[in-house]
Amino acid sequence: MPNDKQSKFENGVYISDAKNLKIGTHVRVNEHVFLQGKISIGNYVMIAPNVAIYTNSHEFADLETPMVLQGDTETNAVVIENNAWLGRNVVVLPGITVGEGSIVGANSVVTKNVAPFTVVGGVPAKLIKTRS
Repeated sequence: MPNDKQSKFENGVYISDAKNLKIGTHVRVNEHVFLQGKISIGNYVMIAPNVAIYTNSHEFADLETPMVLQGDTETNAVVIENNAWLGRNVVVLPGITVGEGSIVGANSVVTKNVAPFTVVGGVPAKLIKTRS
């Protein structure tokens, strides 16, 4: 957890693996955020309510075996770089890097890396504009 007085965590934040979670300073995490697995969050990051960050999923390739019995995929770390903002209800999939100074619009699903200083949005999230 953050070790500075400027960071703020709201109620209902779920952390599935705190030993693999790294959080910078001046971080804001709003209510009902889900953080799964190996995640690195930089400094000055804002995470809006109901964001979900995943680092693995369920296996499903074997059609003969129920999916619930196939186990999980390998962990694929997520990185949220400094000064990024994840809007309300954003979903970040395994292995993604959200670049420095970027903004992910509300209700977006991030399936590819987000370049620094860009604004993305949609399902799947696509470039809207750069912040330069």
